[in-house]
Amino acid sequence: MTAKEKMTAPIASVGADVEQPLQNFKINQSIADLPGKGNLQATNNAENTAKSANKKNPDDLETVSMMELYDTAYPPKLPIIDGLLYNGTYLFVGSPKIGKSFFMAQIGYHISKGLPLWGFSVRQGTVLYLALEDDYARLQQRLSRMFGIDVAEHFYFATRSKNLNEGLEEQLKEFLVAHADTRLVIIDTLQKIKEISGDKFSYANDYDIITKLKHFADEHNICILVVHHTRKMDSSDAFEMISGTNGLLGAADGAFIMQKEKRTDLKATVDITGRDQQDQKLYLKFDPKLCLWKFEKAETELWKEPEDKVLSAVNTYLMEAGCFQGTASELMDKIPEINLVPNQLTRQLNIKAGRLYEDYGIRYDNKRCHDGRIITLEYEKE
Repeated sequence: MTAKEKMTAPIASVGADVEQPLQNFKINQSIADLPGKGNLQATNNAENTAKSANKKNPDDLETVSMMELYDTAYPPKLPIIDGLLYNGTYLFVGSPKIGKSFFMAQIGYHISKGLPLWGFSVRQGTVLYLALEDDYARLQQRLSRMFGIDVAEHFYFATRSKNLNEGLEEQLKEFLVAHADTRLVIIDTLQKIKEISGDKFSYANDYDIITKLKHFADEHNICILVVHHTRKMDSSDAFEMISGTNGLLGAADGAFIMQKEKRTDLKATVDITGRDQQDQKLYLKFDPKLCLWKFEKAETELWKEPEDKVLSAVNTYLMEAGCFQGTASELMDKIPEINLVPNQLTRQLNIKAGRLYEDYGIRYDNKRCHDGRIITLEYEKE
């Protein structure tokens, strides 16, 4: 690890008797991939898709019962940065010249290199940064100040693109075809890809543009991080300071709000909210020499679910057996301490497949064949 990389490692918490550092997170652990798409919509499930294809009228409303939901194994939604950033579409909002672009470059560099960010483990992959307010000369200077001459091979940049309604999706699709391991696309800024419209502050327009980005992110199992500005008026709720209408936040999977008390301050706070994570607030400090954001403390310690006895028993069994493939009844015979009937066990594993993977690194699959439903359990290969 280079000197620059070491500078982005976790920093000791300030005021640890009051605030909690990020010591709960798994350090220096790469989050491996799972096969298949990460979109959790029912239409992406093979059985539901087949059922949909057999509908008499394609315009009929497709419904799924609660029983069908529980009996379906959906791909878990894994984090890009553990506890911070997941697949989907996120806003990153702050006032002009607050340090958003340095933050974006730092996130992109860590994901493309697979380096933990302040103790948060990272799922490595290619990153595309649409730096639409920059030019390549400025990017070169900024990145060299941040990371020296240590190059991230899978970190790509563009300073021009089409707007969303005139071909941006096609441009992004071409990039994804060429770089199948893409994890993150950063769009800096939202205004640069919006269609020029007289209805500048329309809830419908704001909701529509983020919804289009979200559909693209879900379809391709990636994260899209959209940089945007805050409005000038203050608010006690940081998320009400997002410029535009509530349609932006309403359609997004989550948002980051970066704030400083004064523009010249080196310290900043980042409020985070999202559908797939707990709300939190980070305290950061900018190093003007290295041009890197350093972690100081988190406002609260994230709540962690207590140990699940069923998942723990599965892990204990697999530690000896290595893997399992068979019916739920056969799995019950292998783990008699699980006091459930077979269909209850199957539903538990369907619902908690994501936690089984995140806590123990166990991949779970549940497919129907001529002998009934077959469960597959195995540790993710290194």
